[in-house]
Amino acid sequence: MTPPSSTTTQSPSSNGADNYCLLPPEHMQSYRVINNTKVSTDSTLLTIALPNERITLGWEPDIPTCISISKTEEESGCILKKSYSPISHPSQPNNFQLLVKAYPHRIGGGVGSYLCNLQVGDEIQAKVKPQRIMHNHPHVHNRWKHVGLIAGGTGIAPLYQLLMILLKDCTCKVNVLSINRVEEDILLKKELDDLVKEYPDRVSVTYSLTGSDMGDTDKGYKSGRGDTKLALESLPHPTLGKDVMIFVCGKDGFVEHWGGPVGRAPNNADGTKGKKIQGELLGVLREARYDASQVFKY
Repeated sequence: MTPPSSTTTQSPSSNGADNYCLLPPEHMQSYRVINNTKVSTDSTLLTIALPNERITLGWEPDIPTCISISKTEEESGCILKKSYSPISHPSQPNNFQLLVKAYPHRIGGGVGSYLCNLQVGDEIQAKVKPQRIMHNHPHVHNRWKHVGLIAGGTGIAPLYQLLMILLKDCTCKVNVLSINRVEEDILLKKELDDLVKEYPDRVSVTYSLTGSDMGDTDKGYKSGRGDTKLALESLPHPTLGKDVMIFVCGKDGFVEHWGGPVGRAPNNADGTKGKKIQGELLGVLREARYDASQVFKY
């Protein structure tokens, strides 16, 4: 599905004397920070207002969204870019929320730290990325009866948005598998636990730890990065066939461990990166006998 035409909309100002241009979502434009809440030692939850007259972030209120944020590096003058998926439902009016982690500074990086340090009233430059096509269609609601979400660290953010869509728009059951180094690294834990209480028949969450306290089973945590045993215990079973979809999101090594590497098409003529390609299903999910049609590497 292609976005609506990118025509510019003009609206009168409050005094009727001037006009301003309302840019469509795919155009780089300013977004204003209206709240910044620290949620862990190195992560923050940003609430960001939409430009005037924009009601929702993307083109359709039920399709997952992702934005590309640009920042000019002061030392080199280079433009840094990083993509983030909001954790808020795409239909949320007037604003959206980003969960951001500030990774240690490196050359060509630093967007996360920049965002975490923003103050109320600061503005960012961002544009909405093209709709993500997941097995031939951008929609996720009413497509599957059982969905599994495998998140490595901050990979929970885009999967949490999927969870919001699935809970609001369909009746499928969702199994979340959140894998982190230590307990303090688990993002959105309270929100996930609250959803389990609110939707006990539709949502289940499994946590697995890979770090120093990975053996702490008193709190119900599993251990390790994941294997076929953990997959079959925590996710919808592959024998459910076409009613199942498993989404995997995290760093490249994490996604490769679970589903094999994600490829990429050749760069575009303008030098930008080519589109991601799912590639062959490998890793834990293949070993657990899932089919490629049942897996999407986010």
